[in-house]
Amino acid sequence: MRLVRVLVVDDSVTIRAMMRQVLESDPEIRIAGMAGSADEAERLLDETLVDVITLDVEMPGRSGLDYLQDLRRRRPTPVIMLSSYTARGEEMRAEALLMGAAACFNKANAMREREKLIRLVKDAAHRESRLDREDVAAVAAAAAALRAAE
Repeated sequence: MRLVRVLVVDDSVTIRAMMRQVLESDPEIRIAGMAGSADEAERLLDETLVDVITLDVEMPGRSGLDYLQDLRRRRPTPVIMLSSYTARGEEMRAEALLMGAAACFNKANAMREREKLIRLVKDAAHRESRLDREDVAAVAAAAAALRAAE
């Protein structure tokens, strides 16, 4: 059994601790690092191998979406956006998926929907993430809006 190594990027110490508790409740997942900012995550990624990155949207300094865009250009590592701003129906969810996030998850539900979050992380690590119909429709609408704005 190969462990899934996760880098958790969130400015909240409480959320990072919760993510460790939730994700490491599965014996196939290990937290490889925790960062409170995009800059700290960059330093950790330079020295740590990870299979998946969980990334908050709002952080001091560079936002999670800006960092996602940068990550997608430079690294193939799947990124799961964790934020209430990326909940179902939120515009930022479609934007994050359009920018290359493997998945989005409302971190307010991390404890209640632990198994779903664990499945998302494992699927992303094994490159098996799939968008559901609602997300596909939202991404298509966001892409169409971008094209119309050009």
